[in-house]
Amino acid sequence: MHHGASLIYTIAAALGMALVLGFFAARLRLPALVGYLLAGVIIGPYTPGFVADPDIAAQLAEIGVMLLMFGVGLHFSLDDLLAVRKIALPGAIVQIATATLMGVGLSMWWGWSLGAALVFGLALSVASTVVLLRALENLGILDTHTGRIAVGWLVVEDLAMVLVLVLLPPLAGLLGGQAQAGDAVDAADIWRTLGITLLQVGGFVLLMLVVGRRVFPWLLWQVTRTGSRELFTLCVVAAAVSIAYASSALFGVSFALGAFFAGMVMRESEFSHRAAEESLPLRDAFAVLFFVSVGMLFNPSVLLERPLQVLAVVLVIVVGKSFAACALVLAFRYPLATALTVSASLAQIGEFSFILIALGLKYQMMPPEAQSLVLAGALISIAINPLCFRGIQPIQAWLQKHSAFARRMEAREDPLAELPMSTEARYLSKQVVLVGYGRVGRRIARELRARDIPFVIADQNRELIERLRDKGAAAVWGDAAEPAVLIQAHIARAHVLVVAIADAMNVRQMIETARTLNPQIQIVVRSHNEAEAELLAQESQATVFLGEHELAQAMVRDVLQRATPTAPA
Repeated sequence: MHHGASLIYTIAAALGMALVLGFFAARLRLPALVGYLLAGVIIGPYTPGFVADPDIAAQLAEIGVMLLMFGVGLHFSLDDLLAVRKIALPGAIVQIATATLMGVGLSMWWGWSLGAALVFGLALSVASTVVLLRALENLGILDTHTGRIAVGWLVVEDLAMVLVLVLLPPLAGLLGGQAQAGDAVDAADIWRTLGITLLQVGGFVLLMLVVGRRVFPWLLWQVTRTGSRELFTLCVVAAAVSIAYASSALFGVSFALGAFFAGMVMRESEFSHRAAEESLPLRDAFAVLFFVSVGMLFNPSVLLERPLQVLAVVLVIVVGKSFAACALVLAFRYPLATALTVSASLAQIGEFSFILIALGLKYQMMPPEAQSLVLAGALISIAINPLCFRGIQPIQAWLQKHSAFARRMEAREDPLAELPMSTEARYLSKQVVLVGYGRVGRRIARELRARDIPFVIADQNRELIERLRDKGAAAVWGDAAEPAVLIQAHIARAHVLVVAIADAMNVRQMIETARTLNPQIQIVVRSHNEAEAELLAQESQATVFLGEHELAQAMVRDVLQRATPTAPA
């Protein structure tokens, strides 16, 4: 192979093989990413035949991670992260500790040293952000409160792994590894390293939120004024990749985290939606390369040489981590469906796990088989992760039918799940039931409040409902797709139901419940999809507002008002 053409060969082989195997996987009703992973195994160095360049594939995969995290940041805001901090922060920390202990216990049972066991356990504790985002996007729940909890959880995990990667070299000698020249080993240097890392990460976040929120929206506007679509797309991609690289080089932050915050600050621009659309094809293509690159690292021989160890690793990742996450979410009084979704989100490992194991091997802390076991666990857990999401509803139904404990958890009393006894009578009859208190819901609530129209808010964000209650608002916590939530909002005597969240999966259940309890109720629904809007309008007799149509009608009204000549007095 000509060295200068290795990039072309690698891209052609990776995308071509991924297309073929992804197609066959889809025809067999398997997730397409199973085909992508198998494509990586076939063109990888551990199988006969053509071998792609693994270094180039890994770098292309990094670009995919950057673009994907940038796209998620375009849909996220600082308020979204702060809204889930009370569950994402403690939940991620406890889950990392729990999964690490499981990995430590397993590897020490195999006879590994404590240092090797600790690094191995940490590698099993952190999930892949790329896999999570693809799963949430495919299910259409990325913008829901449950999706935000899962993403916020992984952002905390990423921040924790940044600290681990920085502290591992100076601690290598103390953990039984071979410290290299220049690495700190005494306590003072370790604390100094930790302090510098925290200052770097804090400085990066502060710079992005204070300076970036002004600079990048302004830059996007200047490029938009040129009228060039190519320049706009180039600006979006350049911002994602360059900021991610600069954050890593200057602040020690991971590429993924840097790109995520870049997307968050770019979200302040009115062109953020267009930026997300323009970068979507590139994100999808490079995300495929990420899965192919994971497959290229995998040596299938480990399945024959160490089948029981591989099985134990997969069980820790898929069962152990999931169970711990599910228990934590339930402990925070969230519903079973949310707990199962978050646990499925974490039932896999990915990019940070590979980096941790590679670093452990570099400092001679790990036995040689550690990397093969982690890669096998990653490949298998990523392949079956879509099946974990498909099993959420059947598992939930089975638990509610056969488990008295699950029924008690669902039926437990929660002061936020029902209106207080002191609620005024005007909120209990002829009121508006407003589902969702996001950007759209807040604007609707503001107008209703200005006109002194009583309304009850229903939202899945516990912290938000607590704040609204403190301000004296009539608010109920829970998923409005559950009949109990709408019952607590007194839907049977309400005048109007307003669904201000774009949740196509559950809106039909909300409408069905509302119609059953109150056949005369008027229903107003928000939608982002034209076909979905037409179906909802036909099936439910609801008034459906489609974002693009309403924007066009408002612009037409303004244009007609300006263009219509005024009659002379």
